[in-house]
Amino acid sequence: MICRKLIAAAAMCGLSTVAYAIDEARRATALAMIEKSISYLRSEQDNATGGWSHNPRGPNLPAITGLVLTSMLLDPDFDRNDPVVRRGVEYLLTFRQPDGGIYDRILPSYNTAISVSALALLDDDGDATRSDTVQAVIPPAVRFLKSLQFHEEAMPLGEAGAQSMRVDPSHPFYGGVGYGASGRPDNSNLHFFLQALQDAGVPHDDPAVQRAIIFLSRTQMLDDTNDMPFAEGSSQGGFIYSTSPDGEQLGLGESKAGEIKETLDDGTVISRLRAYGSMTYAGFKSFAYARLSHDDPRVIAAFDWICRNYTLTENPGIGSDGQYYYYMLFGSAMNARGWSFDRSFRDDGIPVILPDDDIEERDWANDLIDQLATLQNDDGSFRSVDDRWMENNPVLITAYATIAMQHAVRGRPARSDRPTDPALHHPDAASK
Repeated sequence: MICRKLIAAAAMCGLSTVAYAIDEARRATALAMIEKSISYLRSEQDNATGGWSHNPRGPNLPAITGLVLTSMLLDPDFDRNDPVVRRGVEYLLTFRQPDGGIYDRILPSYNTAISVSALALLDDDGDATRSDTVQAVIPPAVRFLKSLQFHEEAMPLGEAGAQSMRVDPSHPFYGGVGYGASGRPDNSNLHFFLQALQDAGVPHDDPAVQRAIIFLSRTQMLDDTNDMPFAEGSSQGGFIYSTSPDGEQLGLGESKAGEIKETLDDGTVISRLRAYGSMTYAGFKSFAYARLSHDDPRVIAAFDWICRNYTLTENPGIGSDGQYYYYMLFGSAMNARGWSFDRSFRDDGIPVILPDDDIEERDWANDLIDQLATLQNDDGSFRSVDDRWMENNPVLITAYATIAMQHAVRGRPARSDRPTDPALHHPDAASK
C-alpha cells in the first residue's frame, strides 16, 4: 500500500514521513492550555502531604504524583524550586522502600517507573552531576526495576521480587514487566519501565532494554517477526497488551480490543487478536528508545498501522477506553521518534502522517492540540469521556493531557546519550 511504500522509501533515503513542528497559532494555544491545566493541578495538590489523589487510608499511587510532576517538568523553564514541585518530590520520597522501589505496597513497577521518570527531570541540563536527592534515589530504583523483569538471570529484590521469576528466552514472559498481581507482564508496564530507564540515562544497548525488545516483538501482531501462535498469519503491525492472559494461559495472547478478521494471501479469513492504539504507540515508542533502525520490518509495520489507523477522536481499536492515556502515548511516541529514529529531520520540515492510502498530510502536533482544546474545561481540567482505567479521575487525565501537550510543543534530547552513573547500566546491576 502507499503508506508502506512511502515509509520504506523514506527509510532508504534517510528521510522521514514524520517530523517535529507545530504552527505558531497552535503553539500559543497549547501554551495557554498548559498554563491553565497546571493552575488546576496546583489547586488539587493535597495540603497535608504534597501529593495528588492522596488516600489517607491507603494504599496510595505515587505514580499519579509522578505524572503530575512530569507534566510540569517537561517544560525545561519550569522552576524546579517551585514549592509545588518541592512538595510533590518530598511526597514521592516518602514511598521509598528498602528494596529501592518507590511504591506503597501495590503496583511496584508502575509506581517506581513513573516516579523515576519524574525525578530524572529535576536535572535536565545534560550534566552527569545531579542533585543529592536524585543521585541517592534513581540508581537503586533502576536496579529495583530491572529486578522485576522476567529473564533467565532474574534476581528478585525484596518482597516485591516475588512478582517476577527466572524464565528462558523461549518463555512468553521473557523480557516483560508486569503489575505483579495478575501473574504476567504487559506492554503498559513495560513501556513505563523503558521510559524510566531512558530518562535515567540507561543506554539502548543495556541487556534489560534488549530483553524488552523480545517481549515487544511477541506482542506485535506481525507473523514475520512474532513467533507466538496467536500472531500466525497476522499482518496488522500494531500491538496488543500481552503474550498471555494470565500466569496459567501461557502464550495465548491478550488484547483489550477483542478480535478482528484478517484475510490471508490465499483468501482464508481468520480471527486474530486486534491491535489497538495505546499499545501500538507504546510499542512504537519503545522501539524508538531501543534504537531500532528505520528499515527494521517491525518499525515499518508499526508505523504502517499508525498510518492506517490515524485518529485523535478515540483510542483506535478500543474507542473511548483509555483515551487520555492514548493521547499521552501518542504525543510522546511521535516526539520520541524524532530524536531516536532520525536525528536530523526536526530541521527538515513539517511533521506529517499519511493516514491509510490517502496522501493528505496530517500534522500530528497540530491535530493533537486541536483535539485537546475541545476537551479542556474552564478551570483547566479535562472532561472525562470514560471511567475505565481510572479515567474518571480529573487529576490523572489532566496530567495525561498536559504531558501530551508538552510533547507537542517541546522536544526532548535523548537522555541515554548523556553520561550517567555506570551502575545504572552494568549488565549485572540488578543483582547488586
